[in-house]
Amino acid sequence: MAVPMKNGGMKPAKVIYYVVLSGITTGVGAFFGSIVGGISQEIIALCLAFSAGAMIYIVSGELTPESSKLYQGRMSAIGNLIGFIIGVFAMNI
Repeated sequence: MAVPMKNGGMKPAKVIYYVVLSGITTGVGAFFGSIVGGISQEIIALCLAFSAGAMIYIVSGELTPESSKLYQGRMSAIGNLIGFIIGVFAMNI
């Protein structure tokens, strides 16, 4: 996180400030996650399903079109589908 900001021309003090701020929010989120996760296994499953859906959305909506532009083909979409199918089958093991 710090390297792109530094390479973008930000001052080192500002980079450190944003990195620390990001770390604090991650810690607070982990704390609340441990509290919510301790409630029941169903809550943990629901949270994990939501996060998996968010990652699939990000990959399908943002990364796949960018890689299709970059590589001028359909291999990125095919790889995305194959990965999704493997994930579905791995869930049943």
